[in-house]
Amino acid sequence: MNTSIRPVPRGKLVAIGGAEDKTTQADILKRVLGFSDAAAPIVSVITTASSIPDEVFAEYQAVFKRLGASEVLDVRIRERADTRDPEMIEMLARSDVIFISGGDQMRLTSIFGGSPALEMIRKRHTEGAVIAGTSAGAACQSTTMVYGGDATDALRKGVVKMAAGFGLIAGVIVDTHFLERGRFSRLMEVGATNPEYLGVGLGEDAAVLFDGDRLYAFGPGHVILVDSTAMTGSNVFDLSDGEVMSVHNVVMHALIDGDGYDRTRRTILGPEDIGNLELKKTNAHS
Repeated sequence: MNTSIRPVPRGKLVAIGGAEDKTTQADILKRVLGFSDAAAPIVSVITTASSIPDEVFAEYQAVFKRLGASEVLDVRIRERADTRDPEMIEMLARSDVIFISGGDQMRLTSIFGGSPALEMIRKRHTEGAVIAGTSAGAACQSTTMVYGGDATDALRKGVVKMAAGFGLIAGVIVDTHFLERGRFSRLMEVGATNPEYLGVGLGEDAAVLFDGDRLYAFGPGHVILVDSTAMTGSNVFDLSDGEVMSVHNVVMHALIDGDGYDRTRRTILGPEDIGNLELKKTNAHS
């Protein structure tokens, strides 16, 4: 589908780097609920990416109920046939928040790609629902996603693998567990071959809110941005697959809770620019 003809989404889009706190303050998940307009939101949890869906759903059901969700729905889509199940579609249709768990993002995209369930997720995002995901559920959100590549040797042509994602946001590539698994070189290779993409590397227990052309970091961890638009040179076009790459003048930023970034102007936003995010914090459901 041509994403350029879709209506501008009214809902918020949240990507989480994985391993977010679920047991104490649960700051990130509390604020995910707070981004919804509903006082007691209905939350759908999609565990398709996980190999242990029962355990994962039970964990999120407990934390979202504790944080104020009125219902937590188990969208148990395991096979492509399930994406056409009217019961699954109905649960997504009445959700205020749709949360996508971690696991294997290729499982997510191969099951959901081109399906009625994915179209309903996109429709609810356009209508105002919050779409949030962690780990694989974050990496899948962009039009193009990273699904593999050894972080210890990623600056070799062709090592990083990319595929089509859910198409909820264009112009970015999201990578997760970013600091903990040393994935800087993965986004550097992405930038060398696709300089128009902004690399968004999410540390664990860190999140980013995509809101139009702006993004906002929140949570205790770091959000790393890798901007290759000012790149002055690379040898990638001269290489065969597996050969080492040279990349020059890549710009990186480390954002923490309260920092923002304008994707159009490629500029950092300070607290004076993004006071509305603080408002969203205080309005989060308790």
